[in-house]
Amino acid sequence: MKPPPGAPDWLGVFTAAERPDLWEHVRAERSFDGVWPEYNLHGNHTGRYFGAIFPKYADLQALVVDERTGGLAGRARTIPFAWDGTLEDLPAGIDAMGLRAVDGHDVANTLSALAAEVLPDYQGNGLSKLIIEVMAAMATSAGLAPLLAPVRPNRKHIYPLTPIERYVAWQRSDGLPFDPWLRAHVRLGGRAIRCEPRSMEITAPVGDWEAWAQIDFPEDGLYVFPEGLAPLTVEDGLGAYWEPNVWVLHAV
Repeated sequence: MKPPPGAPDWLGVFTAAERPDLWEHVRAERSFDGVWPEYNLHGNHTGRYFGAIFPKYADLQALVVDERTGGLAGRARTIPFAWDGTLEDLPAGIDAMGLRAVDGHDVANTLSALAAEVLPDYQGNGLSKLIIEVMAAMATSAGLAPLLAPVRPNRKHIYPLTPIERYVAWQRSDGLPFDPWLRAHVRLGGRAIRCEPRSMEITAPVGDWEAWAQIDFPEDGLYVFPEGLAPLTVEDGLGAYWEPNVWVLHAV
């Protein structure tokens, strides 16, 4: 597919339908796993909807390539689902949306972002903004509108005890969101329409959580942990965590 306007001339964008070989290679090599905190790779339900996007929705997935080297720079993953456009019908976070996408029987009319991923060597140069634009272009091409994004605010982990609703309300002096990733969406015309304190569930044995977080949880209780956006509840040998997200609406 064509790169977004303003993209650097070295940037190439290919859908998984155009380059299924490259998509499969990236998936087999787990090239983007290091972009996420380890715990974030173990959602209780994420395997069902992330696993459904290829090959069924190959034209709605994209790889960003550095044409100078042939190496990967980023990836866009999305999934279509049915939504009537009201807040009442808006799924309660990424899990609810993803499960509706794979289990629902209504005709999909909306595209949801699942992940906008940029490899470390390319972070900090605006590539994430281009990936949002790639998602919007795929939505337009497929006749799916609007584009919704269950945004994972990228500074929320510094404030894990602050409720997501309060965190999202924080603003800079120029009126833009305090959070950089939310700010990027707003600058592209996105609008936060609802916070989801219980968006993605990760419940697992405490031993797994200790391995993922690299800290001990010696007794039952609430814990903050590295890169966590909210506290972890430890009880009876299990760690229960709900990742908060923010639904951002992009008209396309």
